[in-house]
Order: sequence, then C-alpha cells, then structure tokens
Amino acid sequence: MNIDFQKNSDGLVPAIIQDAATKNILMLGYMNAEAYEKTIETKKVTFFSRSKQRLWTKGEESGNFLELIDLKLDCDRDTLLVMVNPVGPTCHTGTDTCWAQKNEQTFGFLSELEAIITDRKESPEQEGSYVSSLFRKGINKIAQKVGEEAVETVIEAKDSNDDLFLNESADLLFHYLILLQAKGYKLKDIVNVLKARH
Repeated sequence: MNIDFQKNSDGLVPAIIQDAATKNILMLGYMNAEAYEKTIETKKVTFFSRSKQRLWTKGEESGNFLELIDLKLDCDRDTLLVMVNPVGPTCHTGTDTCWAQKNEQTFGFLSELEAIITDRKESPEQEGSYVSSLFRKGINKIAQKVGEEAVETVIEAKDSNDDLFLNESADLLFHYLILLQAKGYKLKDIVNVLKARH
C-alpha cells in the first residue's frame, strides 16, 4: 500500500476506525509508517500517540483491542479506513464509540420503522394506531395479515403493474416486521440467521 506519510510534516496520516460488521465509525487515530507496519504484523491496530509521542496499540492496557480485518487507502493516499473487529468498548470512557454511540447494527429506515413498531407494541393502547390495534388483536391476526400480504404480493408479481407490486411488497415487509416483534424478535435476528447460513 503506497501511503503518503510525507504529506504532513509530522509523518502522520489519519486512520478512521470502522467496525467491519456494523459499519459504524468507532474512533479516529493517527498512524505513522511504523504504526502501520506494526498493525499489519500483529493484526491489532496500533497508532502513533501524539500526546505520548510513542506507538500505542489500542487495548494494550484495557484489553479492548481492535482486531484488524481490512485496510483501505483514500484517493489522495493520505487517509486510512481501517476495518476492525472491536474487542470490548473502543473509547477510553467505556463507550462503544468515541462519540458515545452504541455500536449496533442498523438498517437505515427499516431500523426507524422497527423503533416505531416497538413503541406501538409497548403502548398498545395508543388511540388510532393501526399497529397498536394489531398488537391488541394478537398473534393470530398479525400472522393472518402477513399471509394476506404475501398472497397479494405473489398475485401482483405475476402482473405487470410495478407500482402495485412494490406497494404490496412494502405491505408484506411492514407486516412481517410487526410479526417478528410479536414473536419477540427483530430484523437483526433474521440477519444473523442469514449470516450463519452464508
């Protein structure tokens, strides 16, 4: 890897640390050529500490190492994206990230939708909420709705109206997310099963 360590007078390049599984950014550190070589050699992320003015392997005192999975160099050859498997919390304060965020797998808008469904499940008395009313009716009604939406999706798949097919597909996915929570699961549980199969 042809890293331009000489671009800055201190010989350091930023190293953005990303969880290889969740894709969350965990921290930012700096590497010089020696820290980079040690990271490659040991498979544990090592930085050059600007405050201590020495090499510093993340976790050398806490045991919360960052196991190297992969490295990518940016287009200017002066910034590293370091994909890792974190062993324990990343931040010295004890949080998952240096921004005090939880390092959890998220699925964009689907995670937002799951949070709304969770809220409706935990407060089933919400007036006028379709999701709350489904939870009040119980598992049989929720499972029945998934079945109905699955049949409607199949019917629309055999037709040529893409708009209807996409809308029925959205209805199916929405009701399936409700069914998952009715059974005590979330989308991440299904993703874990798929990963295990892969």
